[in-house]
Amino acid sequence: MMSDSFEPRIRMMILDQFGLFRVSLSRLLGSEPGVEIAGECGTPAEALAVLADSKVDLVLVDLEQGIDFISATREAGYTGRFLVMSGTLDLCKSALALKLGASGIFLKSEAPSLLMHAIRLVAQGELWIDPKVVHSLATEVIERYPRLEAPMSGSSQLPERERRVLSGIVAGHSNRKIGAEMGLSESSVKNVVQRLFSRAGVKTRSQLVRLAVQGTLGSEQRAREHSEASSSLVEQDGQTHH
Repeated sequence: MMSDSFEPRIRMMILDQFGLFRVSLSRLLGSEPGVEIAGECGTPAEALAVLADSKVDLVLVDLEQGIDFISATREAGYTGRFLVMSGTLDLCKSALALKLGASGIFLKSEAPSLLMHAIRLVAQGELWIDPKVVHSLATEVIERYPRLEAPMSGSSQLPERERRVLSGIVAGHSNRKIGAEMGLSESSVKNVVQRLFSRAGVKTRSQLVRLAVQGTLGSEQRAREHSEASSSLVEQDGQTHH
């Protein structure tokens, strides 16, 4: 009889240039229930060979190797997930890794139990970003989207209330906590979140965070508005010539 707590097995590969760390991590994670190590590699070439021959759900990759490796694997057709590990807080490279398709940033200084938690979240399709990275990214996001004098101008800027809610979302806070910090009801925050979803053209908080970090928040909406405006002009022009 299958247990109610049954979890799908996660097939993982580890890519890190430091052998001792790589092998130790492989043994540690391989002992976890529901985890299978498909390979542990020291070079991108070795890792690409493993991906070509085996089904891998998630790749743990060092940040220094991750930028080029994520691009190469996507070009090769790999559709699985990436959790990037970093020994230092490198905001620029972390943001780039997320933009290229990484599902998380994990600092190597954190506890192994937290790594396993991050792995399970990423394997389920969620986004994991270390709290220290989140704090820096939240600051960067707010600086990237300054206050907007005319909220409907169609630019990438955000009204003050939306900026503050977005900052809370990037920081991983719940609607209730964001509302408590802003003096708003939970339902009011939920309404702002829905406006942000609509502006970004997304349906989940993880998708919103990714677009905010990438600096592309609102680009989908502007593209749709441009397309609709172009279609309207074409229709009007067609009517003029009838």
